Amino acid sequence: MLPFELQIGLRYTHAKRSNHFISFISIVSMAGIALGVMALIVVLSVMNGFQEELRARILGVAAHLEISGPANRLADWRNVLEQARRNKEVVSGAPYVNAEGMLANGDLVRGAIIRGVLPEMENQVADFARDMKAGKLTDLQPGGFGIILGAELARALNVVPGDKLVLLTPQGNITPAGVMPRVKQFTVTGIFEAGMFEYDSGLALINLRDAQKLLRFGDDVSGVRLKLDDLFRAPFVTRELANSLSGHYYLTDWTQSHANFFRAVAIEKRMMFLILLLIVAVAAFNIVSTLVMAVTDKQSDIAILRTLGARPSSIMKIFIVQGAFIGVFGTLMGVASGVLLALNVETVVPFIEHMVGMDLFPADVYYISKLPSKLVWSDVGIIVGVSLFISLAATLYPSWRASRINPAEALRYE
Repeated sequence: MLPFELQIGLRYTHAKRSNHFISFISIVSMAGIALGVMALIVVLSVMNGFQEELRARILGVAAHLEISGPANRLADWRNVLEQARRNKEVVSGAPYVNAEGMLANGDLVRGAIIRGVLPEMENQVADFARDMKAGKLTDLQPGGFGIILGAELARALNVVPGDKLVLLTPQGNITPAGVMPRVKQFTVTGIFEAGMFEYDSGLALINLRDAQKLLRFGDDVSGVRLKLDDLFRAPFVTRELANSLSGHYYLTDWTQSHANFFRAVAIEKRMMFLILLLIVAVAAFNIVSTLVMAVTDKQSDIAILRTLGARPSSIMKIFIVQGAFIGVFGTLMGVASGVLLALNVETVVPFIEHMVGMDLFPADVYYISKLPSKLVWSDVGIIVGVSLFISLAATLYPSWRASRINPAEALRYE
């Protein structure tokens, strides 16, 4: 018991047309919408995967949230960490000492950020254990003056585990000849590779006790690094801690310290969505062409229906159904193929590489061994909604023109 508008609209869609060109344009329209929807789902899934991979690499070295004191000094860090842990969203924390220094191996000199850490606590807030290429974080023993370098930094200084290098710090000694930088020899105990050039080329880790002694911090540290249960709630936890901590502290979360990275990825994702949406828009123009030709082909049918009592709105609904069927069927094909491809990108890309005989994503360039993909169903829902809206909007003008046909004019030459 379907409305006659729906029955006739579906009949026009399925029936064999005398004009085969209209059928061809309909198929092209379906294929265009399916291709656009599939491309949108796959590209956005890959960009979500890259965003998650980038976030994991950054937060594997950085912290979800940092608490520091004035002049880069924080006294009584244990009390600060205890207060921070009272927040139910704080999972763990670790102290750190940050300083700038020059690392020298003979004539090779490089500047670096020197971070003093407690190995047993640092592993609770960072993923250095995953990134270690040689040695391990626990090799940094107090008083041993060992140092762990980023892979690019170690390559620039031409050192390997077991080699000696010299660290020069700005905190100098006052001598009759003037202020001289403090110099200390360290032994390379390990090398890490986080996959972020910023860290691999400019970060060195030493034991917290050695850093305090070298920089004359006493028992003070630069700050406390925190790991949260939900990293996306970092801004909210920052505000809560700012209100609950007793004292004057500087709080910085990862969304502030690395805002440019993630803002750039978000903008790029939006632009790719708009660009690929043009594919769906072009396919929607094909729907307009299809319906315009269908209306011309069915003028006599429209006139007969009007003489039998069909209202203009009913004629309009018939062709909306015909165009909507093309949009819905094309969208469903695109969703099915897009979701299937997005979930199997890791299998499809190696197959394509094997077919073309080249490596599309060299690990030494992109620091990834496989193409990341993360399917977000909310993105799929937005894509489906926009595609259906564009397809439906494309049917309105041809359908309205069909409803305006004068039966007498249409049947004059019949």
